[in-house]
Amino acid sequence: MSAVEVRDLWRSFGNKVVLKGVSFEVDEGEIFGLIGPNGAGKTTTLRIISTILKPDKGRVIVWGIDVVKEPAKARKIISYLPEESDVYLRLTGYENLKFFAMLYSKDNKEVEEMIEEGIRIADLGDAINRLTKTYSKGMRRRLALARTLMVKPKLAILDEPTSGLDVYSSINVRKVIKEFVKKTGSTVILSSHNMLEVEYLCDRVAFIADGKIISVGTPGELKEAYGAENLEEAFVRAVKEVKGVGA
Repeated sequence: MSAVEVRDLWRSFGNKVVLKGVSFEVDEGEIFGLIGPNGAGKTTTLRIISTILKPDKGRVIVWGIDVVKEPAKARKIISYLPEESDVYLRLTGYENLKFFAMLYSKDNKEVEEMIEEGIRIADLGDAINRLTKTYSKGMRRRLALARTLMVKPKLAILDEPTSGLDVYSSINVRKVIKEFVKKTGSTVILSSHNMLEVEYLCDRVAFIADGKIISVGTPGELKEAYGAENLEEAFVRAVKEVKGVGA
């Protein structure tokens, strides 16, 4: 069963056409990567799926819900981590988690369960009770990810989840995402510039360039299709092929 169906998305900002008929499907329980250079349309696509933006044309269906026609209903099963997301620096880690848990539920028991899950995911030890203004960037990003996943959404949308993190923090975040999907059966759509990360995390990948999807497949299928040793090389060859440039 398809968890997400993206059909013929078009979106412009002023005279600039950012999306030009983007279409793809995401299966239930998979980690799906949306990969492309800056300005390719990745973040715009993710924002439309998460109901933050509306398309000029096209549809997005998430578990049977049209996100444009029923955004409030869609938001109940979607959680979104933007690339630029941060935490409230005047609150402790615990208070950050509690604040967001209370936005999702009015049931005290459910709120406490979300907070406990958030603490487990963030894995910050005693620092969870410190003001987050004392946290490193990696600690804040882990807390933001915990805040996104602790509500156990049917669809988690993660835009550059390891952006700006060191190797240790990135490895920890990737481990958390893998474990989250295995434990909950939820679906994840993520964007990342780190091709090694994408190969490790994603069941399938869509290459996007100049506002268009140019190829979709498993990392192995894409490497084989373009005769590449790694996903980064496959992406470069895919873009050159579309532009008619010799590989």
